[in-house]
Amino acid sequence: MLYEHHKNIGKIINNSLYFTVLLAIFSSQNMMSQNPMYVHATEIHKISYANSAILPQETPVPDVQTFSLTEEKQRWEAMLRQRYKNGSIKTVAEGVKHIRMLKYINSRPIKINIVEINTKVNPNLEIAPQLASKNLKRRATIRTIAQKNNSIAAINGTYFKPQTGVPLGTLMIDRKLYTGPMHNRVAMGIGENGYKMAKVQFDSRIKSKDNILKIDNINQPRMLSTYILMYTTDWGLEAPPPPKYGANLAINKEGKIVSLNFGSTTIPHEGYVISGPKAKLEPFFNAKKIELDIKTNPNWEDVEHIISGGPYLVKDGAIYVDVTDQKLGSITGRNPRTAIGYTENGEFIMITIDGREHASVGVTLTQLAHLMKDFGCINAMNLDGGGSTVMYVQGQVVNSPAQKGGIPISNALTVYDKTSVATR
Repeated sequence: MLYEHHKNIGKIINNSLYFTVLLAIFSSQNMMSQNPMYVHATEIHKISYANSAILPQETPVPDVQTFSLTEEKQRWEAMLRQRYKNGSIKTVAEGVKHIRMLKYINSRPIKINIVEINTKVNPNLEIAPQLASKNLKRRATIRTIAQKNNSIAAINGTYFKPQTGVPLGTLMIDRKLYTGPMHNRVAMGIGENGYKMAKVQFDSRIKSKDNILKIDNINQPRMLSTYILMYTTDWGLEAPPPPKYGANLAINKEGKIVSLNFGSTTIPHEGYVISGPKAKLEPFFNAKKIELDIKTNPNWEDVEHIISGGPYLVKDGAIYVDVTDQKLGSITGRNPRTAIGYTENGEFIMITIDGREHASVGVTLTQLAHLMKDFGCINAMNLDGGGSTVMYVQGQVVNSPAQKGGIPISNALTVYDKTSVATR
């Protein structure tokens, strides 16, 4: 009832604002007709949308914040009780809730752990991926990773190559791109203004005075001999050998070529190595300077972190499990699962489900998708699961992974208080 009351107050405020805006627009017509230098709002939006195929038909009305902090907390608490009926809800920090639930699907039990984050309640919260080590070829337990930034909560992150620990898929931390996408899989962008989800592609190139060459990926295993790959010191001290009939170009931070090799190549400090077919790289062999342009598509300029996974679970409010498109047919079936998503109101949801045990049998991807939608997610995606599934809250692993404490993983998605990290 309290939430409905505030909703009515919001409607009154919005109606008042609407009539105020109408009055202001009516009053401005005379000024525009008398002043040729006055630019109509519609013209401003035409300029803003110059690169868009469709121009807005009317001036968009900005969202109006109708809730105070106290009201936002009350709204959120009411929503939590509705969203997680029969769940045990615990406050672990301002703006962070840990929920435990036991559900039955087809009369079989599943144990669910959820962390929900509300940055409106606590703007000091940061949600960001963390690597096990500065070197991509390392793994560590979630406890070790989470303690690096004094995490309030954490879950396992992207897929990774078990033999080396290298993340498989897009991973960006603090605007630094560590690894690129695999199989055009879905990824989540996290920024101060909220969250985004899309299939991310690598859209980067090197340029010389006379030539431009597309780079296919960064710090990822070679999938095709024709690919042009980039390796930085995050990969390690050396870039792998090029493909047959290929070459490696080592380029320093000033854009100068420091070596041309046909085998393993030392990666220059703060520089990089470009590896690929010799025929494609040859036009750059004598270049005096090479420029590097690294982007992703979509180019999320307001995003600070990107973490990838796959497949989609919920897309634009609808169940959407694109296993085949993202080449993830091998992970279907009932398994332990990890997933992330966000709601229409901007709450961030992290979830783990235990599996492969009598007390919790796990879920299929479609069952996971329905749970994420039921919990209010308008967009959600699967993360690495199975033996990797692990959740950490307030210094403890709260789910039941097959290996106590969880297996060593490549990276984790963490939640921490920025102010406490800054003062350490």
